[in-house]
Amino acid sequence: MTAVISGEADIGFMGSEASIYTYNEGATDYVVNFAQLTQRAGNFLVAREEMADFTWDDLKGHLVLGGRKGGMPEMVFEYILKENGIDPESDLEINQSIDFGSTAAAFAEGSGDFTVEFEPGATTLESEGKGYVVASLGEDSGYVPYTAFSAKKSYIDENPEVIQGFTNALQKGMDYVQAHTPEEIAKVIEPQFPETDLDTITTIVTRYYGQDTWKSNLIFEESSFDLLQDILESAGELEERAPYEDLVTTEFAAKAAQ
Repeated sequence: MTAVISGEADIGFMGSEASIYTYNEGATDYVVNFAQLTQRAGNFLVAREEMADFTWDDLKGHLVLGGRKGGMPEMVFEYILKENGIDPESDLEINQSIDFGSTAAAFAEGSGDFTVEFEPGATTLESEGKGYVVASLGEDSGYVPYTAFSAKKSYIDENPEVIQGFTNALQKGMDYVQAHTPEEIAKVIEPQFPETDLDTITTIVTRYYGQDTWKSNLIFEESSFDLLQDILESAGELEERAPYEDLVTTEFAAKAAQ
């Protein structure tokens, strides 16, 4: 967001909440979301034992390795807890002090009863026999606009052909995802992850594929925008709701999907 606002970058890829924050801070040439990529949170709840009949109530009285306060992973987690009648402050203990990239290692070494992990952390814990995925935060939080491409309003107004061409290319990627299996997708992206073997990449893609992580089109829908603001409000991070019609344009994504 800083790069886009400063002009260092023309287009940014980020969590959609950033556009709401900068809009509410009074930015005149604010950032507008024009293509949504993912529609599910990408993290999972990992337990020490297999729990075939897991419910969120099972977290009561336990220690969970969570995320940074105010960050989307933690806000989504707490939103799910509240939606299931669980008080994040009194019904369980959430450790928010461990660095984002270190929670899986801390869990493997014995910290916490559960941990909230993105990939490849969740699959790595499973493959090492040190944890088991028992819930998907993406499935249980609903269709959240977790990541989107955006640009300043002025840039979009002045360069519609660039935005349209960029969105068309993204749609081709989404079309490929919809038309190919996780195994095929894993082989295509394998060179980008030289530190991870193909079987692990395939497991990760299959998990994300199965929970409908990627949008078949790039249209950023108002219902998703409303849910995002519900989550921000629930976390106490949003004082005023921002208007969908200002922060989202569906013009380019709609054309790309035709």
